Amino acid sequence: MALTIPLFHRPGSILFLDDDTDYLDMLGLVIPTHWQVELFSRPSGFSSRMQQEPARWEADAMVQLQMLERWRQGQPLLPQILRYWAVNPSRYQLVKTCVVDYAMPGTDGLKVLNTLLDWPGSRVLLTGQADEQIAIQAFNNGLIDQFVPKQTADITRHLLGVLRKLMHAPHPRLNTLWRSALQPSQQSLLQIPSVAQALQAFTSQNWVEYVVVGEPFGLMGLDAAGGCHWLQLEPTSSLGDLAELAGSAGLGFDMIRAVQAGQQLAAVELHQQLGLAGPIRTAPAFGLGEDKLITGAVFSLDTGDLPQPIYGYRRFLDAEGHRVVQDN
Repeated sequence: MALTIPLFHRPGSILFLDDDTDYLDMLGLVIPTHWQVELFSRPSGFSSRMQQEPARWEADAMVQLQMLERWRQGQPLLPQILRYWAVNPSRYQLVKTCVVDYAMPGTDGLKVLNTLLDWPGSRVLLTGQADEQIAIQAFNNGLIDQFVPKQTADITRHLLGVLRKLMHAPHPRLNTLWRSALQPSQQSLLQIPSVAQALQAFTSQNWVEYVVVGEPFGLMGLDAAGGCHWLQLEPTSSLGDLAELAGSAGLGFDMIRAVQAGQQLAAVELHQQLGLAGPIRTAPAFGLGEDKLITGAVFSLDTGDLPQPIYGYRRFLDAEGHRVVQDN
């Protein structure tokens, strides 16, 4: 069974190309303001923006691969992830999805999308009624990920729903990379549908970005303001082992019993990897999924816990503008 949650998730840019400037203006009004969107009315401007995207994606994937290689050589992942977030605000500019109108003067949307060689993002085609069969064939041939007929009733809500689904879909290459940081038993737990749904609900409600790791088992996430949080995951069957580890780390008898009973979790490995000051942190525990096979707890990290301040997505939007209109 394939993993249905992204193991490495972050926001990115959505590019629209449509020669109908009135339609672009409408999109600019209805698209959520926390999305990074760029609107183009001419293929030349769109193509210029996309020219270097494959190389940018490849460079970013190489940074992630190097993190995992260092982890295999003994360097913990969590400090590396925090450093990656702190020094790479340009990751938010990577284009995740392109939405292109099919019918345009002198060209068509499929031709434009076919120029995006080696770009690993999602492709959406906007079509008129006469173009629908072309879009169906392109979808069946794997040339596009979705198509949206412009004559669809309530097209705006439908299009936004498609984009949300694509934004939260696992990226095949990145999921393959980060899957190597999980043990087979951890992968099996994440494949349980109710567990995956619970994690998807939690991350979408609380974070804009996160990474799933196996040592320790959990998710390191960022909220829109750049606040950093750790969602620790423990197989419920292994709470006794965590209680023993908590005891060896100096926690008291009452807390050890609470950990063993699944009422509290202790962030022993988080404390060790990040070199946190003070006593081992604990947090109230909760079960994930229908069968509660995983127990979780959330720990928030403040600025003093981090190697350097993290450039959050909200700050990026404030600095860069949440949408850029290009017409060249």
